[in-house]
Amino acid sequence: MADKKRFDLFARFLVERFPRATRVYDVAGGMGKLNEALTTLGRDVTTYDGRHKRLAVKYAQRMFTMEEPCNAHLVVGMHPDGATRIIIEYAAAHRLGFAVVPCCSDNGMPYKPWMRHLAQLATESGFPVVEEEALPMEGRARVVWGSWWQGA
Repeated sequence: MADKKRFDLFARFLVERFPRATRVYDVAGGMGKLNEALTTLGRDVTTYDGRHKRLAVKYAQRMFTMEEPCNAHLVVGMHPDGATRIIIEYAAAHRLGFAVVPCCSDNGMPYKPWMRHLAQLATESGFPVVEEEALPMEGRARVVWGSWWQGA
């Protein structure tokens, strides 16, 4: 069972690591709980997901693609499943920061090798800063994040 505080914990982590990122894309964001937590912290967030049942937040009911016009400073995902790679690739293409908390791989890879693969993907995509940290929560709590600048 996932930690019920995960959205608030990840939102605080994002604000601490990326204090200047005021516009955020939340990819594969489900009902929009991370959006709600980030909005409470003063961020302008758009959640991308195909769900029709969601919270009353800024929401794009569609899949996130590389063709999405860029109007963000940061691209994130909390357990985004099959959208994990596109978060990193989109952020690299637009020189944005990114942060993902992967739950499971989209290619059957075990969790630890998947985390190493994502960090390697970010490094190979040109990010000079790629880190992995743990959120203080139950369940899958490792964050892979990347930035173009020291101090995010």
